Amino acid sequence: MIQLDKIVSYHKALGDPTRMRMIILLTEGELTGQELAEKLCISPATVTHHAAKLRAVSLVKERRDKNSIYFTLDHYFMDAYAKAMQQLVADRHTRPASEEQEPTDDKNDRLKLSVIKNFFTADGKLKHIPSQLKKKRIVLQFLAEKLEPGRSYTEKEINAFIGAFHPDFATIRREFIMHAYLFRDNEIYERNPREMWEKWETLS
Repeated sequence: MIQLDKIVSYHKALGDPTRMRMIILLTEGELTGQELAEKLCISPATVTHHAAKLRAVSLVKERRDKNSIYFTLDHYFMDAYAKAMQQLVADRHTRPASEEQEPTDDKNDRLKLSVIKNFFTADGKLKHIPSQLKKKRIVLQFLAEKLEPGRSYTEKEINAFIGAFHPDFATIRREFIMHAYLFRDNEIYERNPREMWEKWETLS
């Protein structure tokens, strides 16, 4: 299951003392690779190796300035992964162990079908972006479910994907990120694990 794989990869990235110390140091602000190497008493090459592991799960960002590489902690994804884990535990705790999925909520199912019917044409085009937050998230989730889990998209590919449904790809792309359906790293986009999506079912 790709969603769980991504969360497992996140915890594997944290399961190394050097990487944990890097994260602790970066909570104080941006540092160069050389500064991290000196503080951790390791070589710059080792810093690069560990930073790549953290960057692979979006925990750190980097930028190059002349001959130096600067690293910063990505607080958004630190929080998002923590919330995803809490949600997974909460889901298992609040439902019978024999159940594999949450019980179906007929009312929510009817609402979802109604929103999709009202906001999409017969040939699948989005008529307009809902103004009500709950309906907007239903529409965003409906579209996000059509993205391939685990696939990396360029910005051009994401724009083309969204453009097949609605011409205002810039707004919808921004909404995807704001509501945690997508994450972006150096102009590369990937669908977030489903557990990280902002849930419309909890809205009134």
